[in-house]
Amino acid sequence: MKNIRIIIADDHGLVRAGLRSLVKEMAGIEVVAEAADGREALRLVATHHPQIVLMDIMMPELNGLDATARLAASAPETRVIILSMNSAAEYVLQALRSGAAGYVLKESGPTELEQAIHAVARGEMFLSAAVSKHVVTGFLKGSSSVGESGERLTTRQREVLQLIAEGNSTKQIAAKLGIGVKTIETHRMQLMDALDIHDVAGLVRYAIRTGIIHPDR
Repeated sequence: MKNIRIIIADDHGLVRAGLRSLVKEMAGIEVVAEAADGREALRLVATHHPQIVLMDIMMPELNGLDATARLAASAPETRVIILSMNSAAEYVLQALRSGAAGYVLKESGPTELEQAIHAVARGEMFLSAAVSKHVVTGFLKGSSSVGESGERLTTRQREVLQLIAEGNSTKQIAAKLGIGVKTIETHRMQLMDALDIHDVAGLVRYAIRTGIIHPDR
């Protein structure tokens, strides 16, 4: 049988190195590329066409949840396993709504990660045992407020929001996304109206609160 080809997407080099080392010991699985942010992950998927991406949530330029949503639309044959430190129900539910096929805690052991990769490669869903209870509880209670807030924005607006929150100017955002300054200004105005937040500091606080960026960014 052919090996399961995966891409590792995490902005920490040591984490990527550790994951690569773990995967190297797993039979029938190989790492074909590594990405340091969500945008690079999208480019590498288009080049290598892996079966699976191991995707961190908190990454610069384009976070893991929005990158997952992009892949679900543009490369549905590539399935995503979210790797996260956070077991909170709202994060797991956001990941599933974004199109992730798996959610594995970074504190999990190598055996659980290997099980996740094989399960997702077979077309199944996989959740770490530690988060499964949270997910069931979250579904029983209905959508979280965090998820509902995120659904007010389009994928492009969320992308612009992340870049604003990371300190990029309008011109820098336009250059990164390859679109006009006026278009970026329109997106910014629309997302401010949608969130009823009308200053950059408020947008940064919202991005941190909803997990779009890490407080240390």
